[in-house]
Amino acid sequence: MEIFAAAVLFVNALFNVVVWPRFYPRIANDARATDAHGKRTAFYRVHVILIASAIVLAAVSVVAGVLVLL
Repeated sequence: MEIFAAAVLFVNALFNVVVWPRFYPRIANDARATDAHGKRTAFYRVHVILIASAIVLAAVSVVAGVLVLL
């Protein structure tokens, strides 16, 4: 069971690292990402927080996966 749990955690980490950062260029170039003055909007900030959260969860998943195996 420990091997399965570690595998799920590692797959989760891999998914988060591969998939979520690819959205950043699309978010940054979206017209909703800046206002008329070129300042970043809430749309941009929310999506950057989501991407950052996914990366943090990936790191936590890797650490948890390693700890499960130990």
